[in-house]
Amino acid sequence: MLRDPPEERTLDDLLSFGVVNLDKPPGPSAHQVTGWVRDMTGVDRAAHSGTLDPKVTGCLPILLGDATRMAQVFLEGTKEYVSVLELHGPAPVDIESTVAEFETKLYQKPPRKSAVSRRLRAREIYDLDLLEVEDRQALLRIRCESGTYIRKVCHDIGLALGTGGHMGHLRRTATDPFDDSTLVTLYDLQDALVFAEEGDESWIRDVVSPAERALTHLPSVTIARSAAREVAHGAPIYAPGVFDVEAGASRGDLVACYTDDGAVVCLGRLVGDADQEEGEVVSLERVLI
Repeated sequence: MLRDPPEERTLDDLLSFGVVNLDKPPGPSAHQVTGWVRDMTGVDRAAHSGTLDPKVTGCLPILLGDATRMAQVFLEGTKEYVSVLELHGPAPVDIESTVAEFETKLYQKPPRKSAVSRRLRAREIYDLDLLEVEDRQALLRIRCESGTYIRKVCHDIGLALGTGGHMGHLRRTATDPFDDSTLVTLYDLQDALVFAEEGDESWIRDVVSPAERALTHLPSVTIARSAAREVAHGAPIYAPGVFDVEAGASRGDLVACYTDDGAVVCLGRLVGDADQEEGEVVSLERVLI
């Protein structure tokens, strides 16, 4: 069954296929916070956008209900953090140029306490800005590839500076396609749910977005409703069912496929062209209807 357009869904439909751009507080783990959101909203499942340590705060988009099927999208985007680098000695005069050298591809091994295999892997730092230096503290803004260990970046910068250093406070300010301009707290969510129970849904519709909001950083493919019904049964998307492929999308890209009213149907890999007359255009990865 195809979903209604995002702006026409009932509150129950919104909560069962929605996303909350949560401002994670310090203290609980990302897993704990996700469980609280699941219980508060009454959905059967919830999934977060990538682990944040208990002390870390900031952007933690949480997918609700059937939207948990699209959790892989957060592995495709970039992350942005603001971190305090605690130096073990006075900041050297060349700190800015030394920090700039880390704006590159780095090789990292996950920490011993990490849940993933401790294999050496490459992660890219797209932007690294030194915002402020005060005494033995340096404030950094880091935009990086998903899976980058900021704690290790801070440690290595400290070694390069010759002072030693470690990560102090860390806050995630963005995870594609969300940033800190639309964050909501657990208190916001709870209050909005109470107002909704009393008949005012305006606040909850500001706090919980349709799940399509989590896909806006992916190239889009518009498909026919007849093709969408076939996708629901596991069929790939063939050329006759494709109306449009967003400009700039390349073969191999993860794409989000929608019907013409903006309702998402599936995630898949682009394997063909929009103007071909026959053959497979999108191979399925996740059916979302």
